[in-house]
Amino acid sequence: MQTAHQVYVVSDSVKVLIKAVNDGAATIQLRDKSSDQETISQKAKELVNYKVKKDFTFILNDDPALAVEVGADGVHIGQDFPTQKARKIIGPDRILGKSTHSLEQGLAAQAEGANYISVGPVFPTPTKPGRPAVGLEYVQLAAANIKILFVVIGGIDLTNVDEVVKAGAKWIGVVRAAEQVAALLERLKKLKR
Repeated sequence: MQTAHQVYVVSDSVKVLIKAVNDGAATIQLRDKSSDQETISQKAKELVNYKVKKDFTFILNDDPALAVEVGADGVHIGQDFPTQKARKIIGPDRILGKSTHSLEQGLAAQAEGANYISVGPVFPTPTKPGRPAVGLEYVQLAAANIKILFVVIGGIDLTNVDEVVKAGAKWIGVVRAAEQVAALLERLKKLKR
């Protein structure tokens, strides 16, 4: 996972994720909260197989053991899963990401050995019902204090990406704006200058 500006796409759809890779996303995450394990495993294998055609980083959400089994590049866990436990399951070489909603959680994940954290949700989003938005303040705090890569996520699209980058974000995570990958990358190039 490089540190330049980038778009990180999260979806439960293999089709959406493959299109995102083809549109330039360097990292994708399969996040399927409703399918059974067999279906998720099939989807994950499809994405691992696509790596033969394109170079990208594939992260599986929530299931460290399955990430190892299917050959994903890494796993992304929530606050409910201990970082060290996940590391023990995936080993030292796979990528470990952790969701954080405050600087305290971000610093803890960094100290516990996460490779990257997600910072969010920055804006209110229906993909995280009941989770209050953390706002741009946490993005600024992360930019000033977090040494590992952080992905800013939560209600970000072309209408507000400029202010997120101004707050210090380099990696932009998108769920609903997955179809905007090419346009977002173009915007990030312009904002970087």
